Amino acid sequence: MGPAPVALGHGRRAPPAPSPVPKAPGLSESLGSPVAGASAPRTVAVFDFDGTLTRGDTLLPFLRRVRGGLPLAGALLAGCVPFGLARAGSRRDRAKEAVLARVLTGEPVERLASLADAYAADLVARRLLPSTCRRLEWHRDSGHAVVVVSASPELYVSAVGRRLGVDAVLGTRLEVGDDGRLTGRLVGPNCRGREKAVRLQAWLGPGPAQLWCYGDSAGDTELLALADHPVRVRRRRIPSLPPEPAPSLRQASDGV
Repeated sequence: MGPAPVALGHGRRAPPAPSPVPKAPGLSESLGSPVAGASAPRTVAVFDFDGTLTRGDTLLPFLRRVRGGLPLAGALLAGCVPFGLARAGSRRDRAKEAVLARVLTGEPVERLASLADAYAADLVARRLLPSTCRRLEWHRDSGHAVVVVSASPELYVSAVGRRLGVDAVLGTRLEVGDDGRLTGRLVGPNCRGREKAVRLQAWLGPGPAQLWCYGDSAGDTELLALADHPVRVRRRRIPSLPPEPAPSLRQASDGV
């Protein structure tokens, strides 16, 4: 059983977190899936994680907890294209995969799960952005489905999601071998750019949905393009809510 949801503001507490769905053949902690056969239009709020819900990057601080500062620095400097300097999408993805392989290969799942839970508690306590967390709370309290879509590993993003009472987390999935240790490979692509939109559409299914999407970087462009209400987070702030949301509906499967 996961930790109790935390209060996000105004004295209210998040509802109990939903039970996780069965794991994929990797280290995946997605929290939920769409209701099959739902015919009524749903309102779905989708949040990027790093820089949208959090103060900056979360992956490197987590890897530092796993291996320590000096080994992590060695992993970052080992390739021809350091992780933090890779710019083009495919190069950035390859650099990220190389760093994850160097740092995480052979790590026991049990140890990483424990580290992820402690790290999630620290993120919720110290590194979440108040403005976007208040917006997440507004969506949740309005009865909207709330989804976090992130290039960061589902391993710890899902632990944050449970604390915030969200309906699903879709992130980068880490492969686990038969021995219970990480192989250093990903299950599927890095959940960035176009892959964010692909994963979200798969989660939504064919039913109609009104989408609010929140993101802060170029890696969220395709995600924001799906939205009826795209919201770009700038300088850690988001625009005020409109008086009445526009009633436009969009088929989540139309790929627009």
